[in-house]
Amino acid sequence: MLSIPGGTPRIPDVQVAPVDLAARVDEALAVQALAFGLSEDEIGVRRHIVLRHLMYPGCRAFGATTGDGRLVGFVYGLPNDRGHWWSTVVEPYLRATASEGWLDDSFVITELHVHPQFQARGIGRALITTITDTAAQPKSILSAIDIENPARRLYRKLGYEDLARQVHFPSAPKPYAVMGAPLPLRRPGGGDN
Repeated sequence: MLSIPGGTPRIPDVQVAPVDLAARVDEALAVQALAFGLSEDEIGVRRHIVLRHLMYPGCRAFGATTGDGRLVGFVYGLPNDRGHWWSTVVEPYLRATASEGWLDDSFVITELHVHPQFQARGIGRALITTITDTAAQPKSILSAIDIENPARRLYRKLGYEDLARQVHFPSAPKPYAVMGAPLPLRRPGGGDN
């Protein structure tokens, strides 16, 4: 378990540890809805997707919780499988940039979200480095909305690089970037940070 000290009395200490995401899926989706701006309909769809992903071999999740047990962030991921929907969507984009090999023997960060009131405190970094430290794969891939924002800056600091940009997922209103990094991820003081 990783402890992240609170910055003010209003923001309590946060612990990062494995989480039973199936049992806390509604709490996690409430965080995602705030962090990502999801509608009630989108939350319902995501709930089904998360619960299905959790049944895949190797899927694991970590949560960031306050001292009183409130879930304020979560991450989950799994070993990539080219037969999964996400891989089938991104594969042509990766092939076009000669990056298709990233789909093999990779750990996919499926979702990573931190409650807006708890962002910019190192919680996202702690979540993603903790989960990738448990991966048996030598590399990690993820997709993020293709705009410059704090999440993409964090991913770059950790060693992720753009593999494909302007990736269009069905029903997603904005294009995404697919990013990849060798594991273990970079740490502060590890260069280029």
